[in-house]
Amino acid sequence: MSSSSLKRFAWLSIAAAIGTIALKGAAWWLTGSLGLLSDALESLINLAGAIMALAMLTVAEQPADDRHAYGHGKAEYFSSGFEGLLILIAAIVIGVSATERLLHPTPLFDVGLGLCVSVAASLLNLAVARVLLTAGREHRSLTLEADALHLMTDVWTSVGVIVGVGAAALTGWLWLDPSIALLVAVNIVWTGWKLLYRSTSGLMDGALPPEDHALVVGILVRYRAEGIEYHALRTRESGARRFVELHLLVPGAWPVRRGHDLAERVESDIRAALPHTSVITHVEPLEDPVSQEDIALDR
Repeated sequence: MSSSSLKRFAWLSIAAAIGTIALKGAAWWLTGSLGLLSDALESLINLAGAIMALAMLTVAEQPADDRHAYGHGKAEYFSSGFEGLLILIAAIVIGVSATERLLHPTPLFDVGLGLCVSVAASLLNLAVARVLLTAGREHRSLTLEADALHLMTDVWTSVGVIVGVGAAALTGWLWLDPSIALLVAVNIVWTGWKLLYRSTSGLMDGALPPEDHALVVGILVRYRAEGIEYHALRTRESGARRFVELHLLVPGAWPVRRGHDLAERVESDIRAALPHTSVITHVEPLEDPVSQEDIALDR
């Protein structure tokens, strides 16, 4: 599936955000609950994030050109980082509002109907989040994964709010509503931080995850049975694509054709194990001392 078709999921996220804003806004209007208001505010953040996701997927689908020879895949990291930042901002807004409500408690109204509306909104978010997460992992789209995690955060936020508002209505303890809102704020801070960290790592050319790196090493180790060694293995991610570079050390007496055929086999094996991977190999004579001097990045 192309990046262009992935934009369908971004439009789905936008539609879901608009729907949940309407539902959660109605739930807040019915009850006057700060917890439900914080839930509705986070849905506004979801809408902004979904629009950003659509914009970055549009950029990421652009083909490589003279100025961007490796494509535009890193645009997805901007979307993920933006969503992480929005989540942190939402946490701050919720925290400030909850503190104010703790100091000045306000009665709740029509709690039953309001909670039913909020549950409907949460189920909508859950369904869309599962679709986005499946698509994001299948197509290695950090943008869709971030959007899905954002929606899942919203789902868990809603669960906490519903429990808090229900408990406040049953017990008459009005402090429960803003207290749950504060716990929600703390919870979503962690999700926002993880998204920011992952985005920064991608923009800084972070290495492949340990499990992917282990797959590459496993393939290279198998070739040692043929008297082949390797070094200068470097990996990184750029949006949906992976990049692997390494030096293959082969007997110096080998003809160029044999070395080339070996490199083609190694590259093919790595691409088969890790789809969407660009592999670059450099063949060197095993016996030449100079081959051991070019491990550093500048070489």
